Amino acid sequence: MAQSVAHKGKHSADHDHGHHDPNELKILGFWFFLISDVILFSVLFATYIVLRQNTAGGPTAEELFEMPGVIAETFILLTSSFTSGLAVLAMNRNQKKQLIGWLIVTALLGAAFIGLEVSEFVNMVNEGATFTTSAFLSAFFTLVGTHGLHVSLGLAWMIGLMIQLGKRGITETTKGKVTVISLYWHFLDVIWIFLLTIVYLMGVM
Repeated sequence: MAQSVAHKGKHSADHDHGHHDPNELKILGFWFFLISDVILFSVLFATYIVLRQNTAGGPTAEELFEMPGVIAETFILLTSSFTSGLAVLAMNRNQKKQLIGWLIVTALLGAAFIGLEVSEFVNMVNEGATFTTSAFLSAFFTLVGTHGLHVSLGLAWMIGLMIQLGKRGITETTKGKVTVISLYWHFLDVIWIFLLTIVYLMGVM
């Protein structure tokens, strides 16, 4: 009898262990991805800092940067980080509708951010400030564009996740995915604060 209970206990412990492992592994894998991303952005930031004065007689940061647009982008992205946090809270309360609702708001804010960034790039190019104009602009477009690409990938990922949540609801798997996308989104927010400081604010000072 005791043996059978022990066996059952062991079996359920094994079952629980197996049940949680894939998510834990995914989150661990995601942390490795984030670390590699931190290295990537560190290299891009370092390159930008080295090249930012090399304008080759072309337009300078001060002439190009339009701070009202940048402040709007910052406000939108910070708000989207907050709404992604609200999505996680809704998930923890098992509120599927609210979870999807907050993810929709987050995605819309992310799309607005990308829209502003694209229009900023288009305006620059129209003013003759292209990727090949100077080392400064090559570094600028690479750094800011890489961040924008990450936000776009995050949006695609979020839309896919909303579809999955709509079909399957809140499960262990979807919970893990919401946690990961929220971490990723906060990470992009932190990178943007560095961008705002090092690229834009230092550029116009």
